[in-house]
Amino acid sequence: MPRTRTYEEVAVGEPLPELAIPLTRTFIVATALASRDYQDVHHDPDLARERGSKDIFMNILTSNALVDRYLTEWAGPAAVVQAIRLRLGAPNHPGDTMVLSGTVTGRTDEERRVEIAVRGTNGLGTHLSGTAEVRLPREAGAS
Repeated sequence: MPRTRTYEEVAVGEPLPELAIPLTRTFIVATALASRDYQDVHHDPDLARERGSKDIFMNILTSNALVDRYLTEWAGPAAVVQAIRLRLGAPNHPGDTMVLSGTVTGRTDEERRVEIAVRGTNGLGTHLSGTAEVRLPREAGAS
């Protein structure tokens, strides 16, 4: 079972480990369908090109879910992701890799909440950037 980080052990400026996510065609199509996003640009290469894209591309719901996964893997099972605010940039196309990274940018002691700046990059540049808030448990015995 993954270890849960506690609020007391997290410091502003702390980097989160990077997470590389291979972007296969199957992954992009399957995650669009799983999130009930049936827009053709997420599964039909010919129609995606007709609409100006070089290929199909990942949907925003998948990008958001991957950030949630990234934060949860870092923080552990007792943490609660309370907010994710993202801005999209370069699309995630099949055959590329998205690398997620993050840095702790703030702490709210009363609520045991940390703010994290997140970023996802691929071969075209920045796919996503934004912030997230994660509530962490207190260390055992901490007041």
